Amino acid sequence: MEPGKITEANKIHSTLAHSYSSYFVLLILGVFLDLIFQVKIFHSSIMMPIGFALLIIATLIILWAQVSYEDLRGKDVTKQHFCKGPYCYTRNPTHLGLFLLILGFGFVLNAFFVILFTVLSLVFTKVVFLKKHDSVMEDKFGAPYREYKKSVKF
Repeated sequence: MEPGKITEANKIHSTLAHSYSSYFVLLILGVFLDLIFQVKIFHSSIMMPIGFALLIIATLIILWAQVSYEDLRGKDVTKQHFCKGPYCYTRNPTHLGLFLLILGFGFVLNAFFVILFTVLSLVFTKVVFLKKHDSVMEDKFGAPYREYKKSVKF
């Protein structure tokens, strides 16, 4: 492989890295704005345990996704190769886990801007990065990925 050559795997990982970075940047912006404006949205302490539950669930989803990931290089790929663990329920379980993790953090802190920017991050990454990710995966794996995409909508 030539130095600096962009491969399909690099495109996939680059797209995912940029989407994770957008969550991080918007989280930092949300924390910063919450420190300045201190807008509280919950007046009941019930949201704190819900936030902790989301933190635990999200961590488990992310770990499950990482353990279930299968390297498909050099394989004759079928639809079943994509459907492992949480990938049977969502095409992007790490994104789902990251969303729930930061949302739970916002609930624990009762931080309006963190919660707002978490929702904006989800929409932004879904529209921009995950659409590109799907396109690269379709280009790389063709019909098996399209079949998988039809069966796993989210």
